[in-house]
Amino acid sequence: MLNGEKLRGFLAVAGGFALAADFFEWGGALPFAPAWIAVVLCGAPIVKGAIVGLVSRFDVKADVLVSAALIAALYIGEIFAAGEVAFIMSLGALLEERTVRKAREGIEKLVGMTPQTARVLRDGEEVAVPVQDVLVGDVLRVLPGETIAVDGFITFGRTSVDQSLLTGESLPVDKDVDDEVFSGTTNQFGAFDMRAAKVGCDSSLQRMIRLVESADASKTPIVRVMDRWATWIVVGAALASLGTWLLTGEIIRAVTILVVFCPCSLVLSTPTAIMAGIGNAARHGILIASGDALERLAQIDIVAFDKTGTLTWGKPEVIAVIPFSRHLSEDGLLELAAAVEQRSEHPLGRAVIRFAEERGIKAAHAERFAMTPGRGVAVTTGTGRVFGGSLQFMRDNGMAEPDGLSSRSLEYEERGCAVIYLGAEDSVAGMIVLADTVRPDAEAMLARLHDTRVKTVLLTGDHAGAAQNMAAKLGIGEVHAQLLPEDKVAYVARDSREGRREKVCMVGDGINDAPALKAAYVGVAMGGVGSDIAVDAADCVLVRDDIRFLPHLLILAKKTFLTIRVNIAMSMLLNFFTVALAAAGLLGPVAGALAHNAGAFLIVMNSARLLGVEDRLPNPELEGKRTIG
Repeated sequence: MLNGEKLRGFLAVAGGFALAADFFEWGGALPFAPAWIAVVLCGAPIVKGAIVGLVSRFDVKADVLVSAALIAALYIGEIFAAGEVAFIMSLGALLEERTVRKAREGIEKLVGMTPQTARVLRDGEEVAVPVQDVLVGDVLRVLPGETIAVDGFITFGRTSVDQSLLTGESLPVDKDVDDEVFSGTTNQFGAFDMRAAKVGCDSSLQRMIRLVESADASKTPIVRVMDRWATWIVVGAALASLGTWLLTGEIIRAVTILVVFCPCSLVLSTPTAIMAGIGNAARHGILIASGDALERLAQIDIVAFDKTGTLTWGKPEVIAVIPFSRHLSEDGLLELAAAVEQRSEHPLGRAVIRFAEERGIKAAHAERFAMTPGRGVAVTTGTGRVFGGSLQFMRDNGMAEPDGLSSRSLEYEERGCAVIYLGAEDSVAGMIVLADTVRPDAEAMLARLHDTRVKTVLLTGDHAGAAQNMAAKLGIGEVHAQLLPEDKVAYVARDSREGRREKVCMVGDGINDAPALKAAYVGVAMGGVGSDIAVDAADCVLVRDDIRFLPHLLILAKKTFLTIRVNIAMSMLLNFFTVALAAAGLLGPVAGALAHNAGAFLIVMNSARLLGVEDRLPNPELEGKRTIG
């Protein structure tokens, strides 16, 4: 069965063939003019919509004028003119509908991430209960690899938790007793017990679901330019037609004015330009959800970026290897580190192993692998016991600290780096410094955005040191760090609603960015590495995960709506010119309808120019990577 859009497309195509048959006189065997087919198939829905709009809400739009022109043309026997007007209007409405169509799904995916059961400790035993039955104060046990069901605080055990779902942090966060954990995040290593603090609809994941839903509901559709002018066009056409009839006494002139005053070319002004703009974007690997989104992009004042996975690659890399003993080289320290981390599944450990392999360093043989969740790892090598992990882990195992260690490590930690300390022979032997890596094209992209007079802002869940350090490197002037999803929503929504001064475009990649992508005036998701939910929440998607094309997207949006304004001006000038000819008796209904075809052709050709719009895009050496460390 045909859906609404396919049905309207079929009717428009059938109406077009009918008009062609009438024009070339191919319908001699029919008992009626073929143009009647176009009138019925394309015109009847227009007349019905106009009547319903007038009766139910006194909606005086272009359909009212089109219906009047159709009926008047039929009344005086100009069947082809009536069919032509109906076909052009039907085609324009179909094009517009195709540009604004977007099915947004993703809430179901968020709901699917919510654990269905939780391990609750009651009378010293684990009891599996539905998540909705967990009460504030209940003690839950979370095993490695499980998703945390509710918000709460650790009461026993240590672990590392992947919080990227909520905060976008690129690295797992070590947790100890009294540390807070959130629903929807994933326990990576050690088992722990926790006391429930926020359950049900108050949990972090459920709040995120509500944020996405409410942000989507608050979107206000952009009213088309044609609809803003339609009432005045209807009134002007009616007065011009009536005045001509009264002055000349010739009804054919009055009907011709109604025909040529029909905003057929005006109807095409918006959708053809939008379709061309969307087509250009698609060629550059950018999917735009609707013409409404493209229109909003043209009005953007601020572009707000998430950090991890958007301006950075979202994975740690070794940026410094620092031995503390003059008898230990960098390669020697790396060999110790590789021995410690060779069985680790922690992202930091895997980054160390990868870096050592790139430098041709093989891990020393290690035995008696022992991990302390949230602290570090200890192994036995041919030279003795080796420890790798946090500074507290070194202290717990009696490792002596060299002078100035705390101040030196603090310097890196304030820059947002992660540090792995290595201990051997009863002292801290050195440290490995890791940091997230900045996309090589980010700096040039931001410079291009600044050239277009757009303000850039960094919104991130990472701590202030990492955020400020990266913003300084990339030239971003405004930074907001340690944000939860609701904090990002509060920022992007503060000025981005209709009627406010500044409109914000949010660029992000993760599930944690989905509420802000929905709440922003425009949301742009990184499609290559971004989550499905972020993509569903966004208005635009960078399919190739290539952030270089973001300036092109904004420039294209501005040029698209400049083209729309030119199209509107052209269509209005054509209307006034043909009205003058019709009032003077120099243009009949059929000639007026053909003039509409010429005007529509000019509009389409002007819009098609957008397909060739290019922007001078930076072309960095993608092999090089910079870090935020």
